[in-house]
Amino acid sequence: MTDPTHPGAPPLVVVMGVSGSGKSTVGAALGQRLRVPFGDADDFHPPANIAKMSAGHALDDTDREPWLEAIGAWLAERAGARGGVVTCSALKRAYRDRIRESAPTAVFVHLAGTREVIAARQASRPGHFMPASLLDSQFATLEDLEPDEAGFVVDVRLSVDDLVDAAAARLAVPTPDPSHEEEQDR
Repeated sequence: MTDPTHPGAPPLVVVMGVSGSGKSTVGAALGQRLRVPFGDADDFHPPANIAKMSAGHALDDTDREPWLEAIGAWLAERAGARGGVVTCSALKRAYRDRIRESAPTAVFVHLAGTREVIAARQASRPGHFMPASLLDSQFATLEDLEPDEAGFVVDVRLSVDDLVDAAAARLAVPTPDPSHEEEQDR
């Protein structure tokens, strides 16, 4: 799933899923594997969004618009030779469509898991601005990838390394050869 408009170019990837699915951890590791820039969706939220979520209130579509626009613009800046991996919950098809308006070749990697698995993950990350109380609203909002969307699902029960391996394989990105990396470091 490399960029069809730039053959051989690194892909533009959005690691998506509900809060607590591991987007930041997997996205950063996938960015390293692909050797492309990584952007964390949390860094694209305006302060008002963070304050709203910290207070335990779900964002509405109006709140999300500047955030989705910023994520799409970040990807668009990296199209072609650079590539990039960014995280974004991208829970609704409309949100993914909004990102694709700026970055039409973006591929979505959906980190999927049951509510119980995700809740256990959320409980292990105290201090995050997205409280566990909003998990039900995230699952209620989540719309699975549709057949006409560029993307695929991976199971969050896998280890981070296995998730990255699975995503890289589906993106048709070769696994780096450690001996080659050593030669490049010299």
